[in-house]
Amino acid sequence: MLKDWTLFEKAWLIISVAIITFLGFLWNDTLLGMISSIAGIICVVLVAKGKISSYLFGIIQCSTYGYISYTYGLYGESMLNLLFFLPSQFIGFYLWWKNRKNANQINGEDVYAKRLNRKQWMYVLVFVVVSYIGYSAFLAKVGANLAGLDGLAVVLSVVAQLLLVLRFAEQWLMWIIINVITITLWIVILVRSGGNDWTLLAMWVAFLINSIYGYVNWLRISKVEGNEAQ
Repeated sequence: MLKDWTLFEKAWLIISVAIITFLGFLWNDTLLGMISSIAGIICVVLVAKGKISSYLFGIIQCSTYGYISYTYGLYGESMLNLLFFLPSQFIGFYLWWKNRKNANQINGEDVYAKRLNRKQWMYVLVFVVVSYIGYSAFLAKVGANLAGLDGLAVVLSVVAQLLLVLRFAEQWLMWIIINVITITLWIVILVRSGGNDWTLLAMWVAFLINSIYGYVNWLRISKVEGNEAQ
């Protein structure tokens, strides 16, 4: 399974899962929180590596994280995961499988990576601004906690997930911003509520580190391939 992985990638996967598991027991986290965190870490590491199997762990993570977010009143996060991320795992699996590399072309990644052009970037930015204004107002109206941050994280996550499914490297820039916002969001929520799902916070920190590596790796993939499969 890991034969095409670099030493760094193997170490990052093993160490990140081990740390999350250790912190879960140390902080007496909920079992569901630990399952969600571990599945999430494995999922994003596999995405950074361009592995189709990432979607299998994504199904587990979206289901559990969406439920946990709901119990903390993070309705935006909950709806995002249960109503968007969860169905998109099946769509993403299909599209990545359809666009997978031939056996003799594989250098560790299962799929080709693409890049956004200037016109596509403009469409993305307009969509983010308009959607954020509307969705954050909706969340505030239904009484969601931290509607501004929650709404921004949700809108950026939708865009990032669409870019992921379509195999654009720029998804990782979105994920970096999302991870910073969500780390802030969970710190505030856990301190205010006294909740003990701190492994979710650790998971998002690991997500941030992984998103930086993912961006670097996908830039490398797209340059090597020259966007030959679009």
